[in-house]
Amino acid sequence: MNDLAPLLTPEGRALLDAVRGTAPADELAVATRLRREHPAELVSAALGQARLRQRAAAKFGAGDAERMFFTPNGVEQSTRASVAAHRAERMKALGVASVADLCCGIGGDAIALARAGIRVLAVDRDPLTAAVARANAEALGLAALIEVREADVTEVDTGGYDAVFVDPARRGGRGRIFDPEAYSPPLSWAVGAALRAPHGALKVAPGIPHEIVPAGAEAEWISDGGDVKEAVLWFGTEPGAVRATLLPGPRTLLGAGLPDPRVRPVGRYLYEPDGAVIRAHLVAEVARDLDGGLVDETIAYVTADTLRPTPYATAYEITDRLPFNVKKLKALLRERGVGILTVKKRGSAVEPEELRRKVKPQGPNAATVFLTRVAGAPTMLVGHPALVGHPA
Repeated sequence: MNDLAPLLTPEGRALLDAVRGTAPADELAVATRLRREHPAELVSAALGQARLRQRAAAKFGAGDAERMFFTPNGVEQSTRASVAAHRAERMKALGVASVADLCCGIGGDAIALARAGIRVLAVDRDPLTAAVARANAEALGLAALIEVREADVTEVDTGGYDAVFVDPARRGGRGRIFDPEAYSPPLSWAVGAALRAPHGALKVAPGIPHEIVPAGAEAEWISDGGDVKEAVLWFGTEPGAVRATLLPGPRTLLGAGLPDPRVRPVGRYLYEPDGAVIRAHLVAEVARDLDGGLVDETIAYVTADTLRPTPYATAYEITDRLPFNVKKLKALLRERGVGILTVKKRGSAVEPEELRRKVKPQGPNAATVFLTRVAGAPTMLVGHPALVGHPA
């Protein structure tokens, strides 16, 4: 069912309540029972929406997801609520009172902006997507702050709005789109739209090459719970600034334009920088704060002799360093009684599961092995997480 309207009727809403939380294994029995009293197509639509709500709970939280409406693409492509809330708070701190949200999708960013007290014009050209965004604004009690418009974003007048936010489509018929000029709309158009307002924010893929970031933009890479979620190009903030923001928090590391860190021998501790720090090319700032260096000029692992608190990297105490040799590693793990093995890699072609199968860890103890390069040589570093607090 591509029409949302039947689910918004009293019968549709009653069905949504009836199928809430239905497990996949129970769907057939539930559908058979409900189809005795309701149209089969409406029952199928309600069950499909229940599945989408369950998937969306990871992004939106169960409380919101159970009241919202979704499309399959909407669940896949929408912004995680915590990330959208961070961006909305930045907008609010800039004094933004109104935002034109172009390519709004199912309304995730519009919801976060409205909850920050910002008036939103949410625009999407797909009729079903726009209908879902409108239904979500109403379901969450935000319709007074969110106007949803079905239109081509390139034809919308954003004059009079304090800020423009653009989330271009980065997927096509063949999957992810890596060329920003192949986004829909293209990055160049989105930059132009952002520059026409006092403030602008463009959501882009975290893998965007630094060299194509516009000179007047601030670039922010955002991770949530250690997973890199997106990059945002800001206009009207700090031109040329580069930052990594870690959620929850937020904790923000601002680039200082440092040169690449020096390469030094492996010390007692190894630090694995957060993915947003790596994407933002701010490993040098972390190495500076840790009085550390790189294990290899091409690898984003920082090593140091002392354990220091940092929210921007995870610390490990290294107990052993081996040249890449599976037999030696297997013997070492057997000697240490390691049965719980975490395998991390950077700069190695070996897959973690492949190594785990070969060494067959057994025993009560745990260890972490890093497959990497040290001064150009394939190396295995064995250790365990180092317990250290970090500043609030």
